Amino acid sequence: MLVHVSRATPLPPDERRAALIAATEPLLEKFGRDVSTRQIAEAAGVAEGTIFGVFPDKQSLLVAALLHALDPQPTLDAIASIDAGAPLRDRLTEAAELLNGRFTQNAQLMTAARKLVLAAAAPPEAAARMVSAREQMAAALAELIEPDAALLRRSPSSVARLLLLFCGANSFGPYGDSDHFDGREMVSLLLDGLLIRSDIDHGGA
Repeated sequence: MLVHVSRATPLPPDERRAALIAATEPLLEKFGRDVSTRQIAEAAGVAEGTIFGVFPDKQSLLVAALLHALDPQPTLDAIASIDAGAPLRDRLTEAAELLNGRFTQNAQLMTAARKLVLAAAAPPEAAARMVSAREQMAAALAELIEPDAALLRRSPSSVARLLLLFCGANSFGPYGDSDHFDGREMVSLLLDGLLIRSDIDHGGA
C-alpha cells in the first residue's frame, strides 16, 4: 500500500521574507555581519538556497534585518508617552534612560549598521531610512523639550541632538568601556555642566 506524504505548503514570498528576517536578527546580535547564510538557513529551518530565492545576496538580507531590528517606532512611542506635565529634568531623564536602553541593547546591531547600511555599496534607500530614524528621534526629543524652551539658551532641537550625542557616546564612544552615566547624571551634565554651583535650583528644570 502506497502512502502519500504531503509536503508542507511553501510560505508566500512576503512571509518567507519575514521569517528569514526574524531568524537573522538574533544572529546579527551575536555574530554581527560575520553571520553566515548557512547559520541563517539553519535558524530559519530552510535550505540555504531558499535565502537567495527571496534576497539577491547576503548583504540584502542583513540590511533588511538591521532596518527591521532598529525600527525607531517603539522608542518614539515610549518618548511620546512621557508625562508632558513633569519637570523638564524628569522628562529628559526618562528620555535619556530610554535612549541608553535602546543603544545598549542594540550595540552590536548598530555597529553592523554602520558597516553595512551606511557603506557605499548599500542601497541608498537603506541609508536614507537610517538617517530618517535619527531625525525622527531628534524631533521627538525636541517636542518633549519644547514646553520649557524659554529656560534654555539653546533651541530644543539643539538640546535634543546633544542628548542623542551624549547617549550615543555613552554606549559607542571611545571611552565606552569605562564609566557609563545613567540618565539623571547625563541630564545633569547637559543642563548644569560640570562646574559646582551653589545657585542651581534642581526643582524646576
